[in-house]
Amino acid sequence: MGATISRSGPHGPKIALAGAAVVLILAALPAFADRATLRLATEMAGYLTLAVMWNLLAGYAGVMSIGQQVFVGLGGYAFFVVAGLWGVPVFAALPLAGAFAAFIALPIALILFRLNGAYFAVATWVVAEIAALVIAQTYAVGGGAGMSLPTQVAKSLGNNDQRSALIWWLALALCCIAAGLAYLWMRSPRGLALMAMRDDEIAAAGLGVSTTRNRIMVYLIATFITGIAGAILFLVKLRISPSAAFDVNEWTASIIFIVVIGGLGYLEGPLLGVLLFFALRALLAGFGPWYLIALGALAIATMLFAPGGLWGLIHRRFGWEIFPVRRRVILTNGETP
Repeated sequence: MGATISRSGPHGPKIALAGAAVVLILAALPAFADRATLRLATEMAGYLTLAVMWNLLAGYAGVMSIGQQVFVGLGGYAFFVVAGLWGVPVFAALPLAGAFAAFIALPIALILFRLNGAYFAVATWVVAEIAALVIAQTYAVGGGAGMSLPTQVAKSLGNNDQRSALIWWLALALCCIAAGLAYLWMRSPRGLALMAMRDDEIAAAGLGVSTTRNRIMVYLIATFITGIAGAILFLVKLRISPSAAFDVNEWTASIIFIVVIGGLGYLEGPLLGVLLFFALRALLAGFGPWYLIALGALAIATMLFAPGGLWGLIHRRFGWEIFPVRRRVILTNGETP
């Protein structure tokens, strides 16, 4: 009996059509949503982008960075400098902000990837704290008080309604690019190499996988997208400060919670995690510190009883896949062994 290798789920075309329909509906959101709703949707798209990139790093490459807020902050500050102080148009300033974050990430990666495990994780947090202190002492960007985006930059995007719609489309486009990039990457030979490194780095290296090069490559891609996401998130606020830009709770702890709850190592995990995170935030935000305690308790319970997150449970129970990247053996009669 013959067999073939497939990575397409049984409902692949239907899922693709449903996904395209959802994106089109979301793109039409400014036609029937107010500015508050668009602002919330933009924030959700930004968090989803950050979660997809962190999941690519930790869930597939095994890079447990707890200092990703440094690239959110650097991307935001780079955008404010390029667009606000240098007068570069917004659409050109956004990729430049991401490029700056990736440029700074390269020497950081070359140094930190010499460390392993907890040492690497702690070092990424230390680098983020150092960056925040340096920015707070740099008076050209406002020092500890931060800086605001000049009025003419905001006006270049139109009136309030037009600006809200345009920023939402930028956030949605970046989110789709991040998800598509992660999906295509994991379906490529480099994605297979990442999973091999994550599961057994020594064995992967023995088979000829360049572990350091692959990790640096995915790290730079993730920081580039993260930098742009940071720029868009602070474009919404029109103001940036070191405490907000390098907030570990906002840009790292929340993102880790989203990925862990949704499903670490599943491309679908961040999407489910973002929906749950914002639902819990809306329900529990009025309870003060108990809100954070509840999130922490839920994260710990998930790690103990469902290490694969909610999507891991769904996948094991029903076999559903929105982004199929795992290889399956298909017999000639259409069955899986």
